[in-house]
Amino acid sequence: LQTVRALLNNNSTVTVLRAGLHAVFSEQSLDVTKNLFQDKVRNPKKRQKNTEFKCLKNFISLLTSSTDIRDLLSCFSSDLQTFVIKPSRSKEAFKKQASDFMLKWNLLLSTVGKILTINRTDSFG
Repeated sequence: LQTVRALLNNNSTVTVLRAGLHAVFSEQSLDVTKNLFQDKVRNPKKRQKNTEFKCLKNFISLLTSSTDIRDLLSCFSSDLQTFVIKPSRSKEAFKKQASDFMLKWNLLLSTVGKILTINRTDSFG
């Protein structure tokens, strides 16, 4: 957590990271995940509706105005409440929706990390 705070407190590091993350989306580098997300990722309009992409885009856009870890976690918590917890109608539906989200979220972040590592090493400071 201290490492994350140190990185987020460095404006130039955040600027480079944000630029790298925006490039991942604008270059459509995430198309490599199309098998993981099936039809949702192939079509850019459907990608916008995808919960995991919404959460990541919200997180990235918040990096523009705030690098306080509490703000970032609050944004993510709010997105989880909106996209995963509230839509669940039963305990079983919640378990399925939450596990599906976590699997896809982890795969998405792994893919983003891989793309940044390979194509945008400057994003890591």
